[in-house]
Amino acid sequence: MKRSIELLAPARTADIGIEAVRHGADAVYIGAPAFGARTAAGNSVADIARLCSYAHIFGARVYVAFNTILYDEELEAAASLAGKLYEAGADALIVQDFALLAMELPPIALHASTQMDTTTAAEAEFLDKAGFSQIVVARELPITRIREIACRTTVPLEAFVHGALCVSYSGRCYASEACFRRSANRGNCAQFCRLAFDLIDERNRNIIADSHLLSLRDMNRSASVEEMLDAGISSLKIEGRLKDAAYVKNVTAHYSRLLDDIVRRRPGDYCRASHGTVSLNFTPNPAKSFNRGFTEYYLHGRTADVHAFESPKSRGESLGRVAAVGRRSFRLGGTEPVQAGDGLCFINSAGKLEGLRVNRVEGAEIFPLRMPSLAAGTEIFRNRDYQFEHILSKPTAERRLALCLKLEETESGFALHAWDESGVEVTLHFDATKEEAKQSQRENITRQLSRLGTTPFFAQQIQVQTDGERFLPSSLLADWRRQIVDALLQEHFRRYQRPVRRQATPDAKYPERLPELAGNVANRLSASYLSEHGAQGVKPAFELSPQESTALMTCRHCIRYALNACPTHSHPLRPLPDRLFLRLPDGRRFPLKFDCKRCEMQVLSPTP
Repeated sequence: MKRSIELLAPARTADIGIEAVRHGADAVYIGAPAFGARTAAGNSVADIARLCSYAHIFGARVYVAFNTILYDEELEAAASLAGKLYEAGADALIVQDFALLAMELPPIALHASTQMDTTTAAEAEFLDKAGFSQIVVARELPITRIREIACRTTVPLEAFVHGALCVSYSGRCYASEACFRRSANRGNCAQFCRLAFDLIDERNRNIIADSHLLSLRDMNRSASVEEMLDAGISSLKIEGRLKDAAYVKNVTAHYSRLLDDIVRRRPGDYCRASHGTVSLNFTPNPAKSFNRGFTEYYLHGRTADVHAFESPKSRGESLGRVAAVGRRSFRLGGTEPVQAGDGLCFINSAGKLEGLRVNRVEGAEIFPLRMPSLAAGTEIFRNRDYQFEHILSKPTAERRLALCLKLEETESGFALHAWDESGVEVTLHFDATKEEAKQSQRENITRQLSRLGTTPFFAQQIQVQTDGERFLPSSLLADWRRQIVDALLQEHFRRYQRPVRRQATPDAKYPERLPELAGNVANRLSASYLSEHGAQGVKPAFELSPQESTALMTCRHCIRYALNACPTHSHPLRPLPDRLFLRLPDGRRFPLKFDCKRCEMQVLSPTP
């Protein structure tokens, strides 16, 4: 059976969301005015309504991030805001707090947020039975686990395909709250994982100094999109609700092209979830947008390309290696052109990412504003492509629906029929005098009806069926064309069907293994809901009752593995001490705990 697949793009603002749809997104996710897991990316209800109006023309959906944990005093306001978002046209709320399943809400669909840390088939099965309409699986899962979850669930599965990575399992990171009183589960992450640390032993002896030991590369699963779909993923999610329009345009267009290619090759298996033809005036390339280097991140097992210890800043695309170094310039061995204004970078002799700005280029010679210490063979990256950014700063895409129009005579005048590729159709009747023309009018009628300008349509076919040649003034045809387009748009809005809230099944029972996220309970409704569904040992959220024994982070990323010192997966070149700590410049030490049975690393609360 053919399955509908969805490219889900981020929207920091409504305008960026519109660009995402314009560049090929089947759905976008955007922050609510409050209760979203990125407080810096909130949007007004009016702006969300504006985004919905644009997206729904193409059958694209708008999901609203509503995924913080809620305090008791916020429950009433959250329910009220959910109602306003439903009235604004939102297709679903992305949620973490189970209280929303217990509230009296409008029949808006609920999606399980990545903050719910869905890592097992049992957890996904529970969320399915609890009434969620879509479930995002944890980023750390291998393809085999995704297949297992797909076999045991009935709703669409969503998975990240591109963007920045949290080093901790989502929803299980308390480091920001513990260290800076900024809760990640409340939308205010301070990015503890991007800080520089010393790796030390219990005697405070340095093993590695001043390195970003928790910083990861960015996800890029371009090469595995089809495999993910075949494993059961229906929604491919791009991370980036804090990213700018240029990033969203480029990355969305890239993955949309990949999906279009799969659909063309396998029309019996997959179709896009929205409608319309996207025309681009640039060639997408995700390497040209912000990235720290790329990784598929455990999709095919544990690999060595996960971390980016040298810097949390953008590395960009590789341009090749230095071929020769002069006093004030250098030459590259690659073939990619470089121009003035480009930003380049490289890993210096201290193992740090160092940047330079291109001042001018003369032939093969590159002259930086300041000549760094370079050696032949050094790999050079471009993290700012001046020309590419200039292109993306301008309009770069159009999205249109293929439209067919048919003009025919009636007893009292003429009828104009319109239908587009989404299946929406309308007919308007016009009383008009039938004036016989002395010469063919079909070319002019076709030309006038085809002038669809900035509307969401392009004329795929124009049919003219009159009894002989009829003279119709161009101004009259233009007026009829405007009326039929307006009527078609209104019919789109009238016929658009939003998904509705699924009903829970009576056998929805919380999994026996109590995941750590069951500790993210900050209100009475969530606590009672989980208890009623069989959860044992529900405890207050870390934000309400910090526990010294709580792991601040639980990670698949392992520093010992990254340093080729894993006792399980490798033969260490130099064994590391059993007790290791991360130390901040202010002296705080964070013990590391290695759970080799689960192949996980934990960052514990600081010690003196």
